[in-house]
Parts: sequence; C-alpha cells; structure tokens
Amino acid sequence: MARVTVEDCVGLVPNRFELVLLAAQRARDIRSGAELTVEKDNDKNAVIALREIADETIDLETLRHELEHGREVDSEIDEPDEDAMAVLAAEAAWAGVTGQTPPGDEAEAQEGEDEDEPSEAPETEEESEE
Repeated sequence: MARVTVEDCVGLVPNRFELVLLAAQRARDIRSGAELTVEKDNDKNAVIALREIADETIDLETLRHELEHGREVDSEIDEPDEDAMAVLAAEAAWAGVTGQTPPGDEAEAQEGEDEDEPSEAPETEEESEE
C-alpha cells in the first residue's frame, strides 16, 4: 500500500475519532520501541500506525485496552533506599541548624510568614538617626 487514507481504515474503525485515538496510541507504542508489523518505508510513526490498522496487522482490541487502561508495565515499585533516606534526614537537620528551610518547604514557609504577621515598614534615614 503506497498511500494510506482514513477511508482505508474506516471500514475497521467506523468512528473517526476513535480511529485517531487508536492510531495515536499505536504511534506512541512505536515511538517507545514496539515492533513494526509493516515495512517502515521512511514513513512517520502516525502513518505506520494507520497502515498497520488498514492492513489489519495489529489487534485493535489490544490498542483499545491500552488506550483505556494505559500500558501495563512490569516494573518493581521504586522504594527509596536507606542511604537516601539518611541523606534527606541529614539535610533536614542541617537546614534546622542553619535556619534555612529544607527544599520543598519554601512555599509553606512563605505562606506562614504572610499570615497573621503585619509587614514591617523599612526604616527611613530620619528614624535611624534618632
């Protein structure tokens, strides 16, 4: 197939909006390293995805499932190790010693300063001479 058009795919996916969503999902899969089922022919991923849909070389139900539920990844949950937790605790303790706010607490510290505290007016030269 030299050219792919939406008309080639509408017989398989009658809803054009769903066709666009499925082709976009397949294009993302291709970009992330999924194996191609048609020749690349120097085409972009979206065109390859449409060609695969038109040629019926991919399972549309699998694409629909990925689209609804996301791609299921078999990876372990990345738990912070004890060394990293010790470093974070040391940074927080150091921030308490130096009077600095730990990273991430700056917004909370600024909010706390704004509430219930009147702002001090800067001292003028006349007041400082007295």
